[in-house]
Amino acid sequence: MAIVLLGVLAFFQAPVQAQARYYNQAELDALLAPIALYPDPLLSQVLMAATYPEDVRAAAAWSRANPHLTGEDAVHAAQDQPWDPSVKSLLAFPEVLARMDESPQWMTDLGQAFLAQEPHVMETVQGLRRRAQASGYLQNDQTSVRQEGTYIAIYPVRPQFIYVPYYDPLVVYGGWWWPAYRPVYWRPWRPAPVFVSATFFFGAVDWHRRHVTVVRQPKFVQADRVHVSPGRWRHATNRPAPSVRPHAAVPEAKRQPIVRSLPPAVRVESPRREHRPVQSAPRPQPGAQPERRADHRRAEKRQQPGRREAHSRRDRRG
Repeated sequence: MAIVLLGVLAFFQAPVQAQARYYNQAELDALLAPIALYPDPLLSQVLMAATYPEDVRAAAAWSRANPHLTGEDAVHAAQDQPWDPSVKSLLAFPEVLARMDESPQWMTDLGQAFLAQEPHVMETVQGLRRRAQASGYLQNDQTSVRQEGTYIAIYPVRPQFIYVPYYDPLVVYGGWWWPAYRPVYWRPWRPAPVFVSATFFFGAVDWHRRHVTVVRQPKFVQADRVHVSPGRWRHATNRPAPSVRPHAAVPEAKRQPIVRSLPPAVRVESPRREHRPVQSAPRPQPGAQPERRADHRRAEKRQQPGRREAHSRRDRRG
């Protein structure tokens, strides 16, 4: 009996584990709209990285502190950092990393949805791609769109040159259909090619099985820290998953766009004036008449005709 009572007490004293939140279709569409048109290799690693929000924030800060490192050079320079390999790979794409860091609630929701509803996430991406294809915004010069059965796959035209497209989700999908759930707004950037090696990406999307898969071990992490093995991707068991937060819908009137913080104001100093010694006016000599100003002389000239008339009248009287 005592053992039973102790077990009951331990049950009630144990912390209640938060249940994974279920995202409806409107929320999934809004979450995935900003990234659904990314090339499949990049999309897979963005989804993986979203499940490590703390690593993303640390990597974004590191990227801002090292703007001179680009592409794979940035990834190799951060090899010793204790971040997940998927997060490290995004150092080659600082614009994506910065937008994820600027949208912490979106990133957390995306990571939760990917962990709990991976097949639904994959189906949502396909639905968004079909809408973009019907609207004429899916095909471009930098990506190759392939129809693999009933699924749409997107790959870079040249595997070693990756373009991260910027697009407006409210436009490319033919108008938005969920008024209460709208995609996050990201400040624009100018797409530029990022050169990577042929074995840079270790993630891919298996559209038929509707999950992300690992095709090779990441090459830019130390061997003793690699926990990613080929096969279906799994979240690291020794790393915490994104914390579950209650969802709070933001009214459209209060939704604010994410904008770039302005750089520190540049202090503009006024030009220094050349210091010139103050020269005192010359002292008048004894008996000398003080110099009259020009305006006084002009006033005297105006009065001269009147003085001449007065002198002429005096002469007549005399």
